[in-house]
Amino acid sequence: MTIAHLRPAFFDEVERPWVQHGELTATLFRYSTGVEAIRLSHARGSLVVLPYLGQMIWSAAFDDVDLTMKSFFPAPRRVTTIGETYGCFAFHSGLLRNGVPGPGDDHAAHGEMPCAPMDTAAIEAGEDEEGPFLRVLGTYDYAMGFGPHYLARPSVTLREGSALFDMAMVVENLSALPMDLMYMCHANFAYAEGAELLQQTPFDAASTRVRRAVPRHVRPNPEYLAFIDRLAADPSESRFLAQGASYDPEQVFYVEGLERDDKGKTHAMLLRPQGDAFAMRYRPDQFRKTVRWILNGGDQSVAAFALPSTCEPEGYTAERAKNNVLELRSGESASFDVRLGYLNKAEALAESERFASYR
Repeated sequence: MTIAHLRPAFFDEVERPWVQHGELTATLFRYSTGVEAIRLSHARGSLVVLPYLGQMIWSAAFDDVDLTMKSFFPAPRRVTTIGETYGCFAFHSGLLRNGVPGPGDDHAAHGEMPCAPMDTAAIEAGEDEEGPFLRVLGTYDYAMGFGPHYLARPSVTLREGSALFDMAMVVENLSALPMDLMYMCHANFAYAEGAELLQQTPFDAASTRVRRAVPRHVRPNPEYLAFIDRLAADPSESRFLAQGASYDPEQVFYVEGLERDDKGKTHAMLLRPQGDAFAMRYRPDQFRKTVRWILNGGDQSVAAFALPSTCEPEGYTAERAKNNVLELRSGESASFDVRLGYLNKAEALAESERFASYR
């Protein structure tokens, strides 16, 4: 393994090659907004990772298909809350607090990690049983006087020839006291009209629950509330992404009872009308909850069809009442790993066989 340690001074507005590893390339540049970026690429496409802004993945595109949600943010902004730069492909949501704050909460939406000012960044070039890879590494040492102290170590890994990539997080409690832990891998895939949602559990009211609570940022109308009632009674209507304004405002679902493969992973797919797909794979023993967030609005559209999470997104007070807030003891670590990305037609056809009994 070879590790190239980075400094903010290495980035400027001219994109420059930094690491070449077989067919894999890492280039460095800085957006006009001042945010540093690393482009990981190979012949099929690329990811843009923000090494000093929560290590979020700003964009992803493979085989000429843009995987990223639509928004009115053309470039990332150096801000402290995700709502101020909500246009990325994926971010780390949490870690002490998570979700949309409800009554009695005073935390920012999705917590402190999404836009965290990372302390270190590096690029690792290596090879393992799956072949050559490039990996963005980073650390964030969170410390609050008379409060929590943890070390977060996120990473993003792109492998040669594959449009699936890995997004991981390791968090260690450095405090002498226990700490709350709420984590979600918040992957914001592009909305695709007519696409089919594939999951390894039924589309019935027991396995695909509709969120009935209306978050504070949503302005409900009679049609929206009626749609919630209809989906709650029969969520199978949500299996295909409808055209028009059905998902404006947003809809959120909680997906339960997911089947696992022989490696303990569950699989989810968004099968586009073109025959290709977006894909997610993760371990329910790491993520006790799966959240689905669909929005097709004028300013933003997104099909976050599987958000692996330790909790639901109702804010700290509500999730603690539901016993969904984990506790990390002093010196204890927790790890989370997600494989996600794009499948071409042949890859999607092979993957879709996993879902045959649920279609």
